[in-house]
Amino acid sequence: MILQALTAYYETLAEKGEISKPGWGLSKVSFGVNLADDGTILSLIPLKVEKQMGKKTVIAPQVFEVPMPEKRTVGVVSNFLCDHSGYILGVDNKGKPKRSLQCFEACALKHKAILSGIDTPASKAILAFFDTWNPATAAQQAPLVSDWAELMEGGNLVFFHNFRAVLEDVAIKKGWQAYYDGQSSGEDTGTVMQCLVTGEDTVIPNVHPSIKGVRGAQPSGASLVSFNAPAFTSYHKEQNFNAPIGHYAAFAYTTALNYLLADRNHCKTIGDTTLVCWAETGDTAYQDVAMMGMMGQSPQEELESDLIRTISLLADGMPAQWDDVELSPQTSFYILGLAPNAARISVRFFLRNTFGQFLANVQAHQERLDIVRPAYDRHETIPLWHLLQETVNQNSRDKNPAPQMTGDVLRAILENHRYPATLLNGVTLRIRAEHTITRGRAAIIKAYYLQNPHSQCPKEVLTVSLNETSTNIPYTLGRLFAVLENLQEKANPGINTTIKDKYFNSASATPNVIFPVLINLAQKHLRKLDTGYKVYYDKQIQSLLSILQQEYPQRLTLPEQGTFQLGYYHQTQKRYEKKEEK
Repeated sequence: MILQALTAYYETLAEKGEISKPGWGLSKVSFGVNLADDGTILSLIPLKVEKQMGKKTVIAPQVFEVPMPEKRTVGVVSNFLCDHSGYILGVDNKGKPKRSLQCFEACALKHKAILSGIDTPASKAILAFFDTWNPATAAQQAPLVSDWAELMEGGNLVFFHNFRAVLEDVAIKKGWQAYYDGQSSGEDTGTVMQCLVTGEDTVIPNVHPSIKGVRGAQPSGASLVSFNAPAFTSYHKEQNFNAPIGHYAAFAYTTALNYLLADRNHCKTIGDTTLVCWAETGDTAYQDVAMMGMMGQSPQEELESDLIRTISLLADGMPAQWDDVELSPQTSFYILGLAPNAARISVRFFLRNTFGQFLANVQAHQERLDIVRPAYDRHETIPLWHLLQETVNQNSRDKNPAPQMTGDVLRAILENHRYPATLLNGVTLRIRAEHTITRGRAAIIKAYYLQNPHSQCPKEVLTVSLNETSTNIPYTLGRLFAVLENLQEKANPGINTTIKDKYFNSASATPNVIFPVLINLAQKHLRKLDTGYKVYYDKQIQSLLSILQQEYPQRLTLPEQGTFQLGYYHQTQKRYEKKEEK
């Protein structure tokens, strides 16, 4: 299903002329090797440009459309017209001169095989270069000396002829296309099988092009479809003959996925999961709304109200306009989560639904998360990345959430299923360790028990703000603890350590042991206050004790502890609410 969807997406983009045609791909290029007519190197042309990476401006290689790069393992395999210095010049910094010479010879053979029948000045210059170039003297060549260190970093090089890119030569492009089409059609005597994607009988390549751009995977690329051990094979087939996919389908799905991963505006990383999404129509407006609305990527301030209105319309099943494109809620939409796995890529999840249904599921998730927020918190919604960070120790070296939990939470949100228990466990551990209930943690507890109902955490406590009419015992205990903490702070201005730091965990787990101690301590705090404050706090305490009737549970279960924590959070935020002016 994944490969079929990606192949269909490639064909949609190809019809619009927005993606490379078969035989071509995108590569990052650092330098151009400028050749004279006789094949000598005139100069080295820097091709790096300034790019905005977040808030920083960096110098990065340009992206060129080049002949489709080969899939490399440990063997010597050359690309055409675009490769690193080990193949183009026969030198690199890997400390293996014999292998570098083999790479250069393989590169020369490939270029001679393709260019020998092409009669253009650029073609003749490249052939002359491979006939005359001596890798042993490369470091002494004047055009290379000034950029030698950067040249050895491994960036790709392309050929120029008299300051004109050889990639623009029409005859050379036709020569490469004929060579590539000949390979794909089976002139290279390959195994013919039925393609799983197209259903046609065609030559099956044993390896597929690399996927680049998945965070944590090898920078040179990794495989989405791969078989490398006997345990993964069947009927004694080797490599990708276990899952026969033709040259065209292999090119199409890898090109489409590389295209999605290269678009950093529509590619999101959460934890170790790299997220890409696309609509079957190929319109990027769907991806814009998805990333802003579904993944918490904030739009410009002036567009926020438009985004909220657009998402609301689509979630209700009505079409909406965005960036002059009419978005249909019935459009098929795909979300793919990828994670690194050595030289391969593992699929965390692959989801397909209508665009409107995805947005409706995310909107339901945000409604469950809705909870009273502190005055300093100006964000109306809680982004997904921030939600997952509530389960992470911010003082640890690795601040990424658990990989499996990340995928499970994403699936639960996008499919409107039950949240994984690992999400609640992660939040509970952070509360116990830090004795702090943030807006995000309280929102997770509320959303979890709304979506995963439990009788010991009833709906009467799963409210946006304080429910003063609730008589739930754990909820009332949480409220009482917040009042007692506030009383202590009022009686001891500037105190560094409160009862929350010492008693919060035990109070929420074994109330009958701790609360008699806290009530006794509160009487001492009341004596330090003037009459007005004393009456105010005493009235609050007595009101909550009347609900409890002086009986404290011996032990609270995990759902009851969640109820306690919500009561504490609601009561704490109630203190900071502004009084209405009469």
